[in-house]
Amino acid sequence: MAARVEFFFDLSSPWTCLAFHNLPGVLERTGASATWRPILVGGVFNAVNPAVYAAREQVGNRRMEHGWKVLKDWARLAGVPMNFPSQWHPAKSIHAMRFCCAIEEDQDGLVRFAGAAFASYFDRQENLDDPEVLEAVANAAGLDGAAIRAAAADDAVKARLRANTEEVIARGGYGSPTIFVDTADMYFGNDQLPLVEAALKRMSE
Repeated sequence: MAARVEFFFDLSSPWTCLAFHNLPGVLERTGASATWRPILVGGVFNAVNPAVYAAREQVGNRRMEHGWKVLKDWARLAGVPMNFPSQWHPAKSIHAMRFCCAIEEDQDGLVRFAGAAFASYFDRQENLDDPEVLEAVANAAGLDGAAIRAAAADDAVKARLRANTEEVIARGGYGSPTIFVDTADMYFGNDQLPLVEAALKRMSE
């Protein structure tokens, strides 16, 4: 049986964008499969990681300023456009993540939508929180944008997003992307993907 990876993600995170593009290579090299799980990272920060907000407000934060440089370095290494930050940063993502939850059961569709949404926000600098933009992104990914937009407003989809977010918090997550290997082995961020790959290879030995 192929090893299982769970990828909890929010579209507003640039590091998640990089991990989203880099994880498929890990899966291909290890024979593992992934389940993509939308969350609302703001809900995670509010519950267990409020220091993120304080860091954003700190003027002259050297670690954060250097982080922008490192982000661009990682993006160059991965071949991922990273025209960021934009006027929309930090982005609200509740509409985008409800779109994701509306199609979560269609994992192939979710991956197509997420890839198109990442390009919309991190390359073209479009508003990730605008349902009109999101509908167009879905259409461009070969999906029914109007139907997804309608479904995203349903109470069941809103509840699913809350449940996913609460689940990743309960399992120890503190941001996006949170990655689990074989249910309980947790990793965080794009830079920990080599550790994810190593864990997957150990499982296949």
